[in-house]
Amino acid sequence: MSTTSTTPYRLAVIVGSTRDGRFGPTVGQWFTALAEQHAGAELDVIDVADLELPACHPNWGTERTPALTELAARVEAADAYVVVTPEYNHSYPAQLKHFIDLHRTEWNAKPVGFVSYGGVSGGLRAVEHLRQVFAEVHCVTIRDGVSFHGAWDHFGEDGKAHDPQGAAGAAKTMLDQLDWWARTLRAGRAERPYN
Repeated sequence: MSTTSTTPYRLAVIVGSTRDGRFGPTVGQWFTALAEQHAGAELDVIDVADLELPACHPNWGTERTPALTELAARVEAADAYVVVTPEYNHSYPAQLKHFIDLHRTEWNAKPVGFVSYGGVSGGLRAVEHLRQVFAEVHCVTIRDGVSFHGAWDHFGEDGKAHDPQGAAGAAKTMLDQLDWWARTLRAGRAERPYN
């Protein structure tokens, strides 16, 4: 077995909610706790609400600020991503899209999974839009995800899920698929760099 297949892969968990009073940290912490138990992944949590992103996109090729350089290095270092997203007006949060668009080649040839939440749709419309966005930056999206319909009813005030088995089972399925894609694509990038 190669070292690439046994070395832990780096998983960036991106919390995309930015609204005041947001529920994203609750869902993000729940997922992160599960992902930490999943063998083989080293986690980096990136909360978009905590980032100081520029109001305008810099032109490609211009020098990045130190903060953006550090952020790009975190995106680049990840072998895989999981986006925790709510649904705002049938789509994803604007700041999440802004964060994605500030990076380009850092995303290339890596897998991305989704944990979504919201009202009756469970954030699935946001995920469908994000699949198109991530395809454009050369990511492979994982088919299976985690979705919380009426999310606020699924968690207690302590942040724990009321039905941990069902949601945890969905998360494990996604993480198992993400593990395969992360390791396979990492090996592919090492053997044949992606242009």
